[in-house]
Amino acid sequence: MKTIYNAAHSLHRAEHEFFRGEKVPAFEKPERADWVLAAVEREKLGEILSPTAHGDATILKIHSERYVNFLRGAHDEYLALGGKGDAFPATWPIRGMRSDVEPKNFAARMGLYSFDAGSPLTAGTWAATRAGADCALTAVDLMNVGEPSAFVLTRPPGHHAGKDFFGGYCFLNHAAIAAQALRDSGCARVAILDVDYHHGNGTQDIFYERDDVFFASLHGDPLTEYPFYLGHADEQGAGAGRGFNLNLPLPTGSSVASWFAALDQALTSIVRFKPDALVVSLGVDTFEGDPISHFKLKTSDYPQMGELIARLKLPTLFAMEGGYAVAEIGDNVVGVLAGFSQA
Repeated sequence: MKTIYNAAHSLHRAEHEFFRGEKVPAFEKPERADWVLAAVEREKLGEILSPTAHGDATILKIHSERYVNFLRGAHDEYLALGGKGDAFPATWPIRGMRSDVEPKNFAARMGLYSFDAGSPLTAGTWAATRAGADCALTAVDLMNVGEPSAFVLTRPPGHHAGKDFFGGYCFLNHAAIAAQALRDSGCARVAILDVDYHHGNGTQDIFYERDDVFFASLHGDPLTEYPFYLGHADEQGAGAGRGFNLNLPLPTGSSVASWFAALDQALTSIVRFKPDALVVSLGVDTFEGDPISHFKLKTSDYPQMGELIARLKLPTLFAMEGGYAVAEIGDNVVGVLAGFSQA
């Protein structure tokens, strides 16, 4: 399996974040990708490539133009206004307020385009996440010329980023961009499987009314787990997308057996959808030692995940998402990829 590695990820280097209202050192840090890259190299999973440059056309089918334009220049604008270090939102257009009119005030636009105070916008955020989009598009290019699978190794992650908002450490939704690129290159149907501990609320937002992309997510129950306000089982899609969104929320502390039962349900639904390709939002914060998550998977469980996904026999793109137990993240990610490749 070829890995497309985003060397520019290190440009996004937050000093701290706000976690449950407390200022703490950032969980989403460059070492996450560094350890995964080292594990990929150690296990000799395949060639490691740099991304090729792509235009914005596919990105603008996933994210609104005004949102992309904001992200592109946000930190420079913040500095020009006298800001220092990383930028954080502080006000949001809650229910009853308007979001259709873009304010001129920078702080107001930060709130308009975000949903939490835990996702610092740094000097290198745009460069890092934009290069991540190029990684996703490069992976699709490889699959279009015969590669059966590819791994997009990038950060910051992407699955919490919606059509016009960032949060959950995510700014551009690389998995969604990959799915759109697969559709544009001839796949009639694409499935996205999100195995991150946290619900892929951004991916759901993007595809909720579409019937050409099936989204399945198994995650911590939003009654108690971030991002809280989306990911319930009754969210099944809307309009043309009705029936093409599957959420499998699991209680805090769910057993490994329960997690794999939910994965089996998701895979069964994907088979029923009959996709031409699969995108996996690969978060390994389901690990028992993850500092901000509460499932019980062990490092020895991750190869089985890859093996089960491989049984679908679909062209498969893996996009790196969460996982914050840095010392183990490489072994856990490589476990999934090796299990998939060896099945």
